[in-house]
Amino acid sequence: QVQLVESGGGSVQAGGSLRLSCVASGTIFSIDTMGWYRQAPGRERDLVAVATRRGPTTYAEAVKGRFTLSRDNAKNTVYLQMDNLTPEDTAVYYCNADRISDTSNPLRYKYFDVWGQGTQVTVSS
Repeated sequence: QVQLVESGGGSVQAGGSLRLSCVASGTIFSIDTMGWYRQAPGRERDLVAVATRRGPTTYAEAVKGRFTLSRDNAKNTVYLQMDNLTPEDTAVYYCNADRISDTSNPLRYKYFDVWGQGTQVTVSS
């Protein structure tokens, strides 16, 4: 099985920064897509940023220019640097990994759409 563990959430004042980390563990050979989603109270879970293993990163319009996603494929880790935070960024942030192959058969995807437990980000005005 594959597990995702997020860290780095917390409380910050508007204009501040936070850096989220998500580490995937298990018998992983490679992960095609990793990204971040968020869910505010009373709202649906929305895309924040996502990147394929070798492709470009896609950002939600609301975070473009403020958030930066990066990956360390050797460590099966994805980061989200969040700058110039606003109260509208308050949400639970979830890490997602999709199309994962494991060491038993590196040529085939075995796991799909795996989620972390979420980490709370609170931005006060």
